Amino acid sequence: MVAAAFTVLALCVAGGVAADPAAVGISTAAGGDVTASGEVTEITVEVSGMRFTPAEIEVPYGDALVVTFHNTGTDVHDLTFANGVRTQRLAPGESETVEVGLIGADMAGWCSIAGHRQMGMELTVVVTGAPAGGTGDGGTASGDHAGHGSGSSDASAASAADDIDLEATPADGFTPWPAALAPASADTVHRITLKVEEVVEDVAPGVGQTRWTFGGTAPGPVLRGKIGDTFIITLVNDGTIGHSIDFHAGSLAPNEPMRTIQPGETLTYTFTATRAGIWMYHCSTMPMSMHIANGMFGAVIIDPPDLAPVDVEYVLVQGELYLGAQGDTADADKIAAQTPDLVTFNGYANQYAYEPLTATVGERVRVWVLDAGPNTPSSFHIVGGQFDTVYFEGAYTLRPGDAGGSQALAMQPAQGGFVELTFPEAGNYPFVTHIMSDAEKGAKGIFHVDD
Repeated sequence: MVAAAFTVLALCVAGGVAADPAAVGISTAAGGDVTASGEVTEITVEVSGMRFTPAEIEVPYGDALVVTFHNTGTDVHDLTFANGVRTQRLAPGESETVEVGLIGADMAGWCSIAGHRQMGMELTVVVTGAPAGGTGDGGTASGDHAGHGSGSSDASAASAADDIDLEATPADGFTPWPAALAPASADTVHRITLKVEEVVEDVAPGVGQTRWTFGGTAPGPVLRGKIGDTFIITLVNDGTIGHSIDFHAGSLAPNEPMRTIQPGETLTYTFTATRAGIWMYHCSTMPMSMHIANGMFGAVIIDPPDLAPVDVEYVLVQGELYLGAQGDTADADKIAAQTPDLVTFNGYANQYAYEPLTATVGERVRVWVLDAGPNTPSSFHIVGGQFDTVYFEGAYTLRPGDAGGSQALAMQPAQGGFVELTFPEAGNYPFVTHIMSDAEKGAKGIFHVDD
């Protein structure tokens, strides 16, 4: 982290600025009608970790404030003020100078990139020497709302949660995330390119969000192999902010392969699978909760050596959605409060109720399940079904031939496994997380079973 460095300069300017600051491009900031002092306060703001330095800027009443924002951090940032003045998004090492305006009241500033304000990237402009009754908290109060949640430039936009109607049907042309799982290939080396893409997509009927994705979908592609296989992953950041990737299926020092890369950059991440299971992968750039909740997660399946063949395999990845405005990114405040609006299997609420998964009576069905979180546990259950095989976090807890059965696979975030069963008769068998409030938020679907 770069040490904080800033300089405040009180500069005398021409009398014309005091008389008409707009004439030289200086707008009026918070505080209503402000008597110009005829002076300018200039300051440089830098970044240390996920903090602005300085975090408090003192400005004499009536001064015009000019701020140079120097991004000395390791990720893309901007600096936004409550009166609407903001810099562009700046890559590490870049700088921009903005004229904030005449200062007549305290005012908030923050980084508007989704989740960064949640991590503490805030500062306060504090007015000094104000005349009696001449200052207030107007700028700070407006800053409490603008951009604080999702990072939207339209702070007044309503949450897309207001448009949730799980009795509605998806738009024409809806295609569910492909849950059917192919067997592991015979290849022992897997070369995969994952592109970070920002896409606007529906997460429930009539509910759209900007999702950060690996490969254009949330969850990202499922990777599958066997113990001893090598995975060579090329991560390409085609997004607008920094991202990274963390494969739980590999065991290695994280500082280089899991580092954040900036837009336009690439990295290669290589690991060898040494242990079986269904493993999470995700973006580990801070705030990690925001990056996961906004779509940057997926599954790697490493087959146990004794994995028996089955007739049908599916994969279901549970995740939560914390909705911002329509078309916007997730709401960081809701993520921090752990209050999801939707809970889904494979990224879209109730999608397999609209388009059921299929099986046939007597077929052996295996369902791999992963809880990607970032916050909520899961208890996977098939209504009307009983599991005769359960594999959880690298070990069998139930095998065919055992006298007992299982009704649910319980998982904390980043845990997973698989269950197996045969359906006894034709019909529709709902599947849910048996954390029922989450099932009612969209974490349910149907197995349609034919004779």
